[in-house]
Amino acid sequence: MDGTLQARRELSNIISHRLNGGEFNGLKDDDGDNNEEEAEYDTVAWETITKCLREVQSVLDQNRTLIQQVNENHQSKLPDNLVKNVALIREINSNISKVSRLYSDLSADFCNIFHQRRALAISESKNRDDIMDTAES
Repeated sequence: MDGTLQARRELSNIISHRLNGGEFNGLKDDDGDNNEEEAEYDTVAWETITKCLREVQSVLDQNRTLIQQVNENHQSKLPDNLVKNVALIREINSNISKVSRLYSDLSADFCNIFHQRRALAISESKNRDDIMDTAES
């Protein structure tokens, strides 16, 4: 989860950067050409989403294994195995909560990406319109 958290922080920093006018290290692009920055942003965004989805898949795989153990314990009908199921089911529930949190975080990240991209497109459109108006004057 540390890798996902770190990737989400990087993504958050880039989103904040882009929404604050695209200034890196106190410098702002004079020509408005942000292709390199956009590529970096897109790469970080996809890496963040990918890491989160991989972590979700890992937890789901772990739950599959735990569910198989619970089924085997239940079928054995041995008292010790049935007692073990209590802990296994608690772990499954905990993992379900973890998956829910991860999907919630992913949803928030995806919304931020979408809104940032929309704001960037609107900003670039306004800049092009301003340049066209200036050129026509």
